[in-house]
Amino acid sequence: MGQRVYPKGKELLIMADGGGSNGARVRLWKLKLQRLADELAMVIHVRHFPPGTSKWNKIEHRMFCHITENWHGRPLESMMTVVNLISNTKTTKGLTISTGLDERLYETGTKITEDQMKTLAITKCDFHGEWNYRLSPRRHRKH
Repeated sequence: MGQRVYPKGKELLIMADGGGSNGARVRLWKLKLQRLADELAMVIHVRHFPPGTSKWNKIEHRMFCHITENWHGRPLESMMTVVNLISNTKTTKGLTISTGLDERLYETGTKITEDQMKTLAITKCDFHGEWNYRLSPRRHRKH
């Protein structure tokens, strides 16, 4: 989606919650982001909201009231119902949401070793480097 809007974009900014599968301390999250940076040949900047502050996410905060208004009074009988109600949400100013249902099965319990972590081209930011960092593409990788 972003490539169509920003075709000359050279870097990507990801704003993420502080916990869960995309938490600041989750090794698999960082490993997968590194692979994405390599694949896109693009620097990925990550900014995690501090724990308990995901409400600071401007987009989520701005859209959630519209989402709940859109599905008000409708039974949430299936995952597809939820996905469709979210994707059909639109504000009076024209903001829309793109959604999709990922039904793939994912392996759980994956352990990321210290050796794997050492392969990351990760740089901590000066301000709260434990929550804010960037992953640069590893140039030596061939695809």
